[in-house]
Amino acid sequence: MSDQKLFNVLFLCTGNSARSILAEAILNREGLSRFRSFSAGSQPKGQVHPFAIDLLKSLNYPTADLRSKSWDEFASPDAPQMDFVFTVCDNAANEVCPIWPGQPMSAHWGISDPAPEEGSETLQRLAFSEAYRQLYNRISIFINLPMRSLDRIALQKRLDEIGRTLPEAS
Repeated sequence: MSDQKLFNVLFLCTGNSARSILAEAILNREGLSRFRSFSAGSQPKGQVHPFAIDLLKSLNYPTADLRSKSWDEFASPDAPQMDFVFTVCDNAANEVCPIWPGQPMSAHWGISDPAPEEGSETLQRLAFSEAYRQLYNRISIFINLPMRSLDRIALQKRLDEIGRTLPEAS
């Protein structure tokens, strides 16, 4: 039995149909048994964008449990207590969020929204792939932080730095 802490992470966006869903799926797979990830939105669309599901399925992510949901689910007393809350869109970062039980650490990791991309289906899917790539890179940095050796101030600084990470050229 491991004595390693399981960290709960919530990714927030306005619609909870694309970026936050991608982040939830990435962290749940890449974080293995160290992280449990969730996503939610301030104004959930009610369904996950089909291109997000298609992309995740093409990369062999489980998608059956992914759904668009309100952040109110995670502000209730019986919700899992979050250790980290990340906003992945600028709108959610500027909204008044609920008070999260346990005072989780938070940071803004803004990613361009692929959902409103206009143009050919190829361009639309490319926008989803780019959002995925940026989220994957940031989450990879996050899961490799030395959590046990960083104090709260140093960890907050690192979380903020991850959010300012510029996308690398494809």
